[in-house]
Amino acid sequence: MNFSRTSAPLLAGTAILMLTACSDQPLDFDLRGAFGNAPSTAEAAANATANRPEPDSRGIISYPGYQVAVARRGDTVASLASRIGVDPRELARYNGIQTGDLLRDGEVVALPGRVAEPSGGPITPPGAVDITTLAGDAINNASQPASVQTTTLPSAQSGVEPVRHKVERGETAYTIARLYDVSVRSLADWNGLGSDLSVREGQYLLIPVALPDSGDNRQAAAATTQPGAGSPTPEPPSASRPLPENDTVPAAEPVKSSAPDLGATQTAASSGAAMIFPVRGDIIRDYAKGQNDGIDIAASPGTAVKAAAAGVVAAITKDTNGVPIIVIKHPDNLLTVYSNIDNVTVTKGDSVSRGQKLAEIRREGTAALHFEVRDGFDSVDPNDYLG
Repeated sequence: MNFSRTSAPLLAGTAILMLTACSDQPLDFDLRGAFGNAPSTAEAAANATANRPEPDSRGIISYPGYQVAVARRGDTVASLASRIGVDPRELARYNGIQTGDLLRDGEVVALPGRVAEPSGGPITPPGAVDITTLAGDAINNASQPASVQTTTLPSAQSGVEPVRHKVERGETAYTIARLYDVSVRSLADWNGLGSDLSVREGQYLLIPVALPDSGDNRQAAAATTQPGAGSPTPEPPSASRPLPENDTVPAAEPVKSSAPDLGATQTAASSGAAMIFPVRGDIIRDYAKGQNDGIDIAASPGTAVKAAAAGVVAAITKDTNGVPIIVIKHPDNLLTVYSNIDNVTVTKGDSVSRGQKLAEIRREGTAALHFEVRDGFDSVDPNDYLG
């Protein structure tokens, strides 16, 4: 991963979701909002997502960071591989299936490597090559720029590159939809899932991306009453009957210690910055919106990478070269992303404290950490948060 020449755009961000309305209240597709303490997905179901881009004549959807193939009715892994020109055994192994397995019409299959680009090159955001999202998947290794044909890319094939999530053991379509705050129906539509919404370990799923304007849908979701909302706060016992005054007389005068006051000589506390540097070193590439969505910090191989702030591990995924990427979710809709790492010491769902070790700098490749801060969808300058 060459941080000095290329950006490592975030593939693991959150996506905003599909609008569904059968009544005045948002429909909770996985029916979890009303049972026990399970988290409600009403907000996810109320948000709108764009349609999946149309594949080319071979069935290829091409993004700068990866490519997928969309199966046709009657396709097997072998016939799909033959049509797009890849090794069927490698394609099957990469997706955790067999070469003779029958694929569903519209099912998405991840490609282990790039094939010839469609006319016009890969799908890119309008006006800039800027890949956004927070799920994870996460940071894409962009050290090998995708070849772009001289033909102009059709405007219909402009769009945001979605998160690509690799299914882990025990995950379901519902848990993945909740992880990224998307509608499970939208997740199924984007990936050609069957009516039972089953997913398999090792399968790659595209996380739906938001429509440009879904603010009205969010407001409708915000109006939904959550379980426990409006419950009265009980009055503490001391409010009605104050505690008696403390007239206790000490048995002896306190003994004055001759120990020095270390507090007077201690270094002043941190400036109150929202985050700490995950590693200490020179910034070898600074933040530049649309070009480098984070900062690259030089650090010796094996250096501990620490959490910039307290939060929850939202995703641990890998880039196209198999290098781990960690995404941590913080309060106020903030995300931090750590890439070019190895020896990960946390797992998805862990609560981490500020300064806790997450991983180490890789011992191969560039000795630097790529670090991003995301405010919802948007990358922001990490320097504004670090201190």
